[in-house]
Amino acid sequence: MLYRRFARPLLFRLDAERAHELAVSGLSRGWRALPGVPKEDPLLAQDLMGCHFPNPVGLAAGFDKYARAVAAWPRLGFGFAEIGTVTWRPQPGNPRPRVFRLPDDRALINRLGFNNHGAGRTAGRLARHRRRGHLGRVPLGINLGKSKRTPPEEAPSDYAESLKHLWPYADYVVVNVSSPNTPGLRDLQEESELAGILDALAAVNRARAEAAGSAPLPLLVKLAPDLEPAQLDAIVDLALARDLAGLIISNTTIAREDLASPASLAAEAGGLSGGPLRERSTQMLARARRRAGDGLVLIGVGGVFTADDAWAKIAAGASLVQVYTGFVYGGPGTARRIADGLAEYVHRAGLASISAAVGTAAEGGA
Repeated sequence: MLYRRFARPLLFRLDAERAHELAVSGLSRGWRALPGVPKEDPLLAQDLMGCHFPNPVGLAAGFDKYARAVAAWPRLGFGFAEIGTVTWRPQPGNPRPRVFRLPDDRALINRLGFNNHGAGRTAGRLARHRRRGHLGRVPLGINLGKSKRTPPEEAPSDYAESLKHLWPYADYVVVNVSSPNTPGLRDLQEESELAGILDALAAVNRARAEAAGSAPLPLLVKLAPDLEPAQLDAIVDLALARDLAGLIISNTTIAREDLASPASLAAEAGGLSGGPLRERSTQMLARARRRAGDGLVLIGVGGVFTADDAWAKIAAGASLVQVYTGFVYGGPGTARRIADGLAEYVHRAGLASISAAVGTAAEGGA
C-alpha cells in the first residue's frame, strides 16, 4: 500500500528506465535492510530440474540484467531469480528512450536490446557474489542471448562462449531466442537454427560438468508469444528430443491488440509485457503442457500481477511463474503477496502441495 500510494507515483514521474536503474541500484546497496528470507512453506516448495525451489514465484530475466541485486531477491520473497539477458560480447543496447509505461493497460514496452556487460564481466560479478555468500539461497537462472554483431550463422558459438564463462554460477540456463529487440533473433526459433544452438550448448554443458564432477546444468528455451501453434509444437518436440529441462512461456509480444493506451504510446517499437500478454501466454502454456505432458518443466511468465494470475498459469501447466511488469506496478511486496495467495489456494483446494495443481486445467481449450 505504501509503495502504491507514495513510492510508485514518485518513481512513475521519472523516465521508466531511470526509475528502474534507481530501484535496482537501491536494492543492490540496501539489501541488508530488507526483511529476512521468509520461512519456507511446505505447500509451495518443489524439487525440479535438480534444484530446490522454496516457492514457485520467480523474478523474470530483464529486471536484473547486470546481476547487481542478487542478494536482494530471496529477501523480497522470490523463490528463484533469473539474471540477464547476458551476451558473449558487452553491448550498450538500443538508443534511449527505450522503456515506456502504459498504465492504462498495466503494461510496459521495452526495446532495450540486450544491454549488458558481457559474459566475462558478468561472471566476475557473480564470482564476487559467491565469495560473499549471496549465491545458493534460491536457484539462480542465467538467461543467454546472441550478441547483436554476431551473424546468425555464428549464433551457436556465440551462445556457447557465454556458457563457458557463466557455467559455474548458474543453477539453470535459459536460451533466449525470442526477444523482439535484436534483429533476426526470433528467426533462431526455427527448428534447424535452434537445434544447432542447443547442440553447441549441450557440448559445453557436458564438458564443464565432467570437469567439475557434477551433473550438467538444466537447459531451457524462452519462447515468443507470437509463435504459430505449429511452431510451438515443433519447439516442444525438439525440446523433448534434445532432453531439455523445460521451456519459459513467454517473452514479450509485438502485438498491440485491444490496448486502452493512447495510440501514439502503443505504437512505440519493442516488446509489450504485462496485462495484455496474460491470456495469450497462458493459452500457450496449456498447449505446451498437453503436448509435452510431464516431460518438460514449464515456467509461466506474462501478466502475473496477483495470486489469481499465477494460479491460472499453474493450472495451465506451469510449475513455476515469473514476474517482471507485475513487480514494477506492485512493488517490493509482490512476490510475498503472490506466494501467500498461492498457499491459500493450495490449502482451500485440499492439495498436498502446489505441484498437485500443475496442469489441472490444461486438458481443455485449443
